[in-house]
Amino acid sequence: MAEYARITGRPELPARWSLGYMQSHRTLAGPDEILGVARTFREKRLPIDAVIYLGTEFTPSGWNTRNGEFTWHPGNFPDPKAIVDQLHALHLKIVLHTVIEGRRLIGTVDDPCMAPEPPGRTADDRWPEERHVACYWPAHKAVSDVGIDGWWLDQGDGYDAPSRLARHRMYWEGPQRSRPDERPFALHRNGAPGMARYGAFLWSGDVQSRWETLATHVPVAVNTGLSGIPYWGTDIGGFIPTPELTGELYVRWFQFGAFCPSFRAHGRHWHLRLPWGWDGGDGGPPETRLVIDPAELHNKDVEPIVKRYLELRYQLLPYTYTAVKDTCETGLPVMRALWLHYSDDPVAVARGDEYLWGRDLLVAPVVERGASSRRLYLPRGAWYDYWSGERVEGGREIDRAVDLATMPLYVRAGALMPVGPARQYADESLDGPLTIVVYPGADGAGSYYEDDGRTFAYRRGEWLKIALTWNDSERRLGLHLAPGSRMLAPRSRPIVVRVAGGVDTRTVTFTGRPVDLQF
Repeated sequence: MAEYARITGRPELPARWSLGYMQSHRTLAGPDEILGVARTFREKRLPIDAVIYLGTEFTPSGWNTRNGEFTWHPGNFPDPKAIVDQLHALHLKIVLHTVIEGRRLIGTVDDPCMAPEPPGRTADDRWPEERHVACYWPAHKAVSDVGIDGWWLDQGDGYDAPSRLARHRMYWEGPQRSRPDERPFALHRNGAPGMARYGAFLWSGDVQSRWETLATHVPVAVNTGLSGIPYWGTDIGGFIPTPELTGELYVRWFQFGAFCPSFRAHGRHWHLRLPWGWDGGDGGPPETRLVIDPAELHNKDVEPIVKRYLELRYQLLPYTYTAVKDTCETGLPVMRALWLHYSDDPVAVARGDEYLWGRDLLVAPVVERGASSRRLYLPRGAWYDYWSGERVEGGREIDRAVDLATMPLYVRAGALMPVGPARQYADESLDGPLTIVVYPGADGAGSYYEDDGRTFAYRRGEWLKIALTWNDSERRLGLHLAPGSRMLAPRSRPIVVRVAGGVDTRTVTFTGRPVDLQF
C-alpha cells in the first residue's frame, strides 16, 4: 500500500468536518423547508456537519435552475447569501451538486483559458466534447463566493482516466485559488488512480435499496480501500427505493455508514433518509411509483438508534482522525481488510464480510433481514466487545446476539483508543478532557493526532501527536510527544485514562513532557 501511494501520490488530509455526518436533500419545498431541516437536527441534538443540495433536473426543484449551471433556484434560495449565512450560523457546511458532461476534460486551473465556455442555454451547446479546466472552473466563483464549502460531482461516467483525474485535481486546486489555506472538499461519482492525492472522496453510485446490495457493499468497501481510494462511502439506505426499503434496512445501512469514511444519507423519497423520516408519516415527495408500507412511516424505533450511531461516530472522531492521518502517511486505508494485519491467518485472509476500522476496531455489519445473531471471525489474541466490555479470545468464529440497535464491534487487546464526547459537529469546542481507553491483554502502541482540522497549518509544523505505549505485564502506560510534534493550545491538557474491563480511571495533565502511569 505504501509503494502504491508513493507511485500514485499519498492521500491528502481532508478537513475534519468532512468526516462528520452529511445529510443530502433532493426535491426542495422552499427556504422554510431548507432551514427547517437544518434546525430540526440541532433541536433534536442529532450530530451533523454538512447539508448537501441536489441540482434541478435530477429533481424537479433543487438548488440551481438547471443541471450544470450555477444560477440559484429563486424559489428555494431567493436570497442565497442570507440562507447560507443562516446555515453557517447553525455550524453547518454547505455542499452543492453539479454535473459536467463531455468526452474529455483537460488542463489545470492554472493554465490560460484557450476557449471560453459556451453560454449553456441549449442541449447542443451546453456540453462540448472537450472542456478546459481553466475555462470551466471560473464558472464556480460566484456561487463559491456566497460561502459554499464543498462540491458533489455527478455524471462523467464516460470520461477516460486522465479526464477523471483532471476533475479530481480541479476540485482540489480550484477552491484554493480563493481560499488558499482551507482544505477543499469534493465528493465524486467517478474514481481514478491517484485521486486520493487531491483529497477526493468517492461514493458507490446509484445503488438499489436491497439487502443484497448492502451485503455486497462490505467487500466493495474493503476492495476500494485496497485500490488506493481511502475516502469512500455509499448512499445510506440505497439510492433507488425497492419494496425492500424499510426502517430496518435503513438502520442496518446507517450502522455500516457510520464506519465508512464518507458518512452520508441520500436517495429518492429523501425524507426517509432523514433520521426522523421513518416516523414522519409520508416519506416525503413521491419520487417513484413505490408505495412504502404505511406502518413503516410510523416507526418510532429508527430515530433513537440512528442518534446512537451518530453520537458514536463523533465520540470516535479522535480515533478516526488519527487513523486518517495514518492513511496520509502510510497509504493504508481507514477501512482495512483483515489480512493487512493478519496475513498469516487463512481464515482472516478469506473474510470479506467484516473489516478493521483503523488498526484496532473490528466492524461486523449486520446485512441480513430479521437477524438475531451475527456470526463473525475474531483473529488471534484477545478482543473486547465494544458494547458490553466482555473479553473474548480470538482465533475462532463466534455468534454475537444482536437486536436492531446493535452492530457488533470488537476492540483488540493492546489497543489504545483516543475518544471524545458526542459533539454536535466535528469542530465544536467542548469543555472536558480527551479520554484514552486502554484495552489490556497485550502490549500495545498507538497515538493521538490533532491539528486545527481546517487549514494547511499542519504542513508548517502546527500539529500535535501524542505517542502512546502500553506494557501489559507491568500495566504501565506511557505518553510522550512524538518527534516533530509540538504542543498546540491549550499547552496544558487534562487527559483521562481508563482501562477497559475495570473501574480504574486516572486523570493526568500532559504538557509535552513524558508521562508514565502505573495501573
